[in-house]
Amino acid sequence: MGSSSLLRSCLHRGVLCRGHQAAQRWASDSATGSVKDIASLLEGAEVDREEVVEKPPPTRLPSDSTVVLFPGQGSQQVGMARGLLRYANVRAMFLTAQKVLGYDLLELCLKGPPEVLHKTVHCQPAVFVTSLAAAEKLNHQVPKALENCVVTAGFSVGEYAALVFAGALDFAEALHAVKIRAEAMQEASDAVPSGMLSVVGTAKTRYHLVFAEAEEHCRTLGIANPVCKVANYLFPDGRVIAGHIEALQFLQKNAKKFSLTRAKLLPVSGAFHTPLMESAVEPVQNVLRTLSFKQPLVNVYCNVDGKRYRDASSIDKLLAKQLVSPVKWEQVMHAIYERRPGTDFPLTFEMGPGFQLGTILRLCNLKAWRLYKNIDVFESD
Repeated sequence: MGSSSLLRSCLHRGVLCRGHQAAQRWASDSATGSVKDIASLLEGAEVDREEVVEKPPPTRLPSDSTVVLFPGQGSQQVGMARGLLRYANVRAMFLTAQKVLGYDLLELCLKGPPEVLHKTVHCQPAVFVTSLAAAEKLNHQVPKALENCVVTAGFSVGEYAALVFAGALDFAEALHAVKIRAEAMQEASDAVPSGMLSVVGTAKTRYHLVFAEAEEHCRTLGIANPVCKVANYLFPDGRVIAGHIEALQFLQKNAKKFSLTRAKLLPVSGAFHTPLMESAVEPVQNVLRTLSFKQPLVNVYCNVDGKRYRDASSIDKLLAKQLVSPVKWEQVMHAIYERRPGTDFPLTFEMGPGFQLGTILRLCNLKAWRLYKNIDVFESD
């Protein structure tokens, strides 16, 4: 693709992505030692909005359409991005990441160590960059998959990747926002012993009673304002509950009483997407206000309400709200894939690493899942 932008490679709109142009300029400057700070990456990145206006794409049959999904925190694994380095622009993206983040993200992705990669402050940028880099591989393998994309969505931090992919946000600007988000969420996690619990309920599960008893248990331990809430809606009867660690341990111990057939603590140190992330909202709001959001070129679905973004002016507010609101992924899956009997389904591609979103899709809509493929970020072709 040479000097073409990430957005151009993904959506064939012929629109240069300001952030990716700047990323290439930064990569070139760094070789001559002229890089100074993030401002040098972002300045001069304006583009005439009239250039972006194009005729609406022709209506596509469902069988000729594609959906592109971006995973969130928890999908990261050491070795990711190893299968992407042969594709155009990927090394430039990671070089930009090194300048924005202040450390070698590619080295961390390839070699770890795992305990460092899995920290919130590192894994969010790692998943964000690697997932977008996977779009370069998909463009090489199945170019029409990107040309025919009609919908994109991302889980938690993956929503930032989806917005970049759809042309609503520049790569470098979004990466800077993800950096601030990850740091703020890491700090919020470190402030309170908390976590996340993956559960599968039954028809008998009464979640409002589950949360009430868990929070009351915390009060008996002297915890003021305890939190125990749904953080992620995944699939029918599948939830992630987050809150004070004492509340989650109580639920694990009493899983049978609450008709929970599964109750497994996740390897994270924070209660993401609950009020325990409130301290992270202000720094994220501040950085989002500095960004230039545009109307997405394809439909992007929002984690907060499960609906597609209709107005670019609302994106920053919903991304900030996402920190303390449950991810309505099950609702997003229904919105994207529900259709009349006999109607064909689109092809679906998950931009690695991992198969988590594919697994959820299988539990939400088996027919749609049969046309699902993961883009491997670990092994080259």
